[in-house]
Amino acid sequence: MFETVLVANRGEIAVRVIGTLRRMGITSVAVYSDADVDARHVREADVAVRIGPAAAAKSYLSIDAILNAAKRTGAQAIHPGYGFLSENASFARACADAGLVFIGPPAEAIDAMGDKISAKRTVSAAGVPVVPGMSGSPDELLRSLGGDAGGGAPRGFGYPILLKPSAGGGGKGMVVVNESGELADAIESAQRVARSAFGDDRLLAERFVASPRHIEIQVLADTHGNAIHLGERECSLQRRHQKIIEEAPSPLLDADTRARMGASAVDAAKACGYAGAGTVEFIVSADRPDEFFFMEMNTRLQVEHPVTELVTGLDLVEQQVRVAAGERLGTAQGDVRLEGHAMEARVYAEDPTSGFLPTGGTVLGVAEPSDEWVRVDSGLQTGTVIGSDYDPMLAKVIARGDDRDQALARLDEALADTAVFGVVTNVPFLRALLANDDVRAGRMDTQMVDRLAERLAAADPVPDEVFAAAALDELLGMQPAGATVDPWDVPTGWRLGGAIGTAFRLSCGGRDVTVRVTGTPANATVTVDDGEPTPARALWRGGGRNEGILTNARRKEEALHNTLELTYGGRRRTYGRVQDTRTDTLWLAEGGRTWAVGEHSLLDVDAAAAGEAGPVTSPMPGTVLAVKVQLDAEVSAGQPLLVVEAMKMEHTITAPIDGVVSEISVKAGQKVALEETLAVVTPRESSETRDRHRE
Repeated sequence: MFETVLVANRGEIAVRVIGTLRRMGITSVAVYSDADVDARHVREADVAVRIGPAAAAKSYLSIDAILNAAKRTGAQAIHPGYGFLSENASFARACADAGLVFIGPPAEAIDAMGDKISAKRTVSAAGVPVVPGMSGSPDELLRSLGGDAGGGAPRGFGYPILLKPSAGGGGKGMVVVNESGELADAIESAQRVARSAFGDDRLLAERFVASPRHIEIQVLADTHGNAIHLGERECSLQRRHQKIIEEAPSPLLDADTRARMGASAVDAAKACGYAGAGTVEFIVSADRPDEFFFMEMNTRLQVEHPVTELVTGLDLVEQQVRVAAGERLGTAQGDVRLEGHAMEARVYAEDPTSGFLPTGGTVLGVAEPSDEWVRVDSGLQTGTVIGSDYDPMLAKVIARGDDRDQALARLDEALADTAVFGVVTNVPFLRALLANDDVRAGRMDTQMVDRLAERLAAADPVPDEVFAAAALDELLGMQPAGATVDPWDVPTGWRLGGAIGTAFRLSCGGRDVTVRVTGTPANATVTVDDGEPTPARALWRGGGRNEGILTNARRKEEALHNTLELTYGGRRRTYGRVQDTRTDTLWLAEGGRTWAVGEHSLLDVDAAAAGEAGPVTSPMPGTVLAVKVQLDAEVSAGQPLLVVEAMKMEHTITAPIDGVVSEISVKAGQKVALEETLAVVTPRESSETRDRHRE
């Protein structure tokens, strides 16, 4: 067995792999970029080595830097995690050339399965069912698929068909063609994306499966010719081809289909000489669940592997390490049992209410569930900076139950106890998705989330209760301390004419309100704007105000962490709370939702109404690609000002009003944070006044 293993990855998967290595008694080596110098995986590893700047191409994707780190630390093997270099055959070969063991499949297997066309040929020869389709040049595709001069139906399968890049993944470049007249333009579009994204414009055309469900089989194989499967995972809940919620087993399959699909997955693994943990992905029609087709094989550990671990009791990372060390599989196919049900939700740094734009910021605190039936795979800790350099997935919340209903209910409850203070996440969207009737009934397909996304992501108005909580929290902080308290120091708002209360100007979620509190936090009356006065009381539970880490609701008090207990209108709730002193913002969390409540002076007025200059800020952390205007240029509302790239997507930032660009704060190539000021657009009247003052 290995003595030292280097983990060539970051974030939650690096933390997860390091945990297994520690349990196995193996020294773990972490690598990190300048952006991750204080990251959790760096702190949890036995040894950590810097490998380069924040840019992934010069750090986590640098084969030379990683091999050098392994050599310096005496590592015998490298675990690649997923993403980055995990499916890079050149990296696997480079490890072997350097005398290191790559904890993954042979490079030849990566090559065979890394290309969709090659993979289909390989598994088809082994008898694995594949979706009817073909590959070829644009002219060959046009002739064979009936796209030339209005030809007939595609040969061997009918419209609609799906075009996708042969070398691609993640849904990039996929185009559905419904009739022959659309084919030529679709081929041109798919090739353009394939060439740009993958450097390879070859295309694959397949029969488009209606109401498709994404079901994958986990396989394990050793270097002695043994291979088994560990059942399936259902991954149909996806947004833009990116998985959101996964579960094991699938509610669609019966025992016979599961056995046939598992056998096909094992055949696929053997056909390419596979070793280690891998996943064979199939597409299944919701209308014909007994018919399945091979899609592709992922030659690495999958993000969603925890659900398989929870229903089989096997540690897949440990299995990878043992296979790489030359051991035989310790489990035979007949010994594999799927017990209970498990579901996983991926927590992303994104704002569903703003079109799923990437978010970011500094993590001020983390709330995580801690029940025995919940597992959280996370790389988060207080102080983690979430930027645009890496994937926006922050953590995975996984729950296990005796059956699907129980697992789903427990996952929802676990998400209700999950929050990331300082960074907006998709947790409320995940809970809304789990509450959908079709999801609860197991009626799903891969387009379902895209159909529901806009409705499920709709933002609910910030409730008055949240503003009451924020005002009382502020009032608690104003209470005098000490054994002897001067009555005049108590903030009751008392005057000679009687108590008038204490007023707070608060904003959150597009609402700006005035909250007036009379009395003390222990016995208060709260009025939000012109609403009805409501009796309320509030107190802090736990230790210091900014300790940062919270447990689930039932253990908050015992753990002595930061919470605000609020009784409002006779209803009691407990909020997780973290104060961001840098921005005078209070973060509150309850039921899986978070609110960032800002406080303003009562003398503040609306900038636009007053005709003052207004900043144009970045809606996400990213990089400025282009500045489309010059200083002092006149612009109209909606006119493009800048282009910001985040997570490989371009976002055009427009002028909010008619006016003059009075300030440009950034330049092309500059990295920007969430809500960082990019430019200032001044209304024309204010601009003219400013010019007169200059004169």
